Amino acid sequence: MGRLVQSIRSPNPATFFGRGKVEELKQLAMECQAEVAVFDEELSPAQGRNLERALCIRVIDRSELILDIFARRAKTHQAKCQVELAQLEYKLPRLKRMWTHLDRIKSAIGARGPGETQIETDRRLIRTKIGELRARLKSMTAVQHRAISNRRDFKVSLVGYTNAGKSTLMRRLTDPDVYVADQLFATLDTLTRRLQIPDAGVCLLSDTVGFVDKLPHHLVNSFHATLSEAREADLLLHVVDSSDPLLMHHLKTVENVLEEIGCGDIPTLLVANKIDREGAALGREQIRAHDPDAMHVSAVNGEGVESLLKIISEDMRYPWVRLELLLPYTEGKLISRIGQESKVLERESTVQGERLIIEIAPEVARHLSLDPYTLPSSA
Repeated sequence: MGRLVQSIRSPNPATFFGRGKVEELKQLAMECQAEVAVFDEELSPAQGRNLERALCIRVIDRSELILDIFARRAKTHQAKCQVELAQLEYKLPRLKRMWTHLDRIKSAIGARGPGETQIETDRRLIRTKIGELRARLKSMTAVQHRAISNRRDFKVSLVGYTNAGKSTLMRRLTDPDVYVADQLFATLDTLTRRLQIPDAGVCLLSDTVGFVDKLPHHLVNSFHATLSEAREADLLLHVVDSSDPLLMHHLKTVENVLEEIGCGDIPTLLVANKIDREGAALGREQIRAHDPDAMHVSAVNGEGVESLLKIISEDMRYPWVRLELLLPYTEGKLISRIGQESKVLERESTVQGERLIIEIAPEVARHLSLDPYTLPSSA
């Protein structure tokens, strides 16, 4: 495997690299017996076509590589639809490059060649398929949006650069069965679990797809439904890898993507993960300089997790209201639910029923229809 870098003010519109670098890349590919050349930039359809002709090997750009990884990771129907839509939108303007082996085949004078005819047929099929996938995903998004909006619990979403440790943190906080892997985009589908916060009640914790630098726009559009979990959150936990030498660059990348998808106004807590790793000390200092209120944790050994839960608890309880309730003993399920989703300050059994003084989020109180039982507060 070889590597070639060129510093240029602007890419060559025909081949991205200059002519000399293209020849140098061709020699390097021959020496390495390479079958694929991967470009860490997005190539235009013409650039990709010209480079493949010049190098005589397959050429893949950054977007195509990311899409290929996404396709391998997709498990659910929704994720597969999103990846397929992004792939088709990427391929549509590049069909001519895929049919160059038919360019030299001619038919009758004045008629179009079979290669061009096949391209037109493929374009129609792809446009039809894109329309079907968009309609299907729009329906999924509407259903998902209603489901998220109807949740009365406090909603927390984990966001961050891919491989920052979001799923490991999710596993530490909620469920030991959450899938964790040291690989890019291990999580493509949003996973939501209930999380009991001490002295605050229950919140919903969601793990979202990881972001990446120069994320293709058509990929963001395709994953609109998945990203809706972040847009509907009451609190975002922005997880960064403290041991990553590029952590500040990745941090800025995620902040930019959050702005792009409409999450810029949501309260966000920076969580510096992997503080147990070698090389994390420098990262912790950089993060402290960037955000003194950032939390420093290790999702692997649990260090700092209790402090993180306390911060989440404070956000969940603000602004909470204090209620004094008198509930009949027949409302056992409601009493149990209140114990789970509020902080019980006082509890007393009386002849009329269970007397409680609680602190609770207003939206949860409305969802539980507590008003009929509410007495004037003595607080």
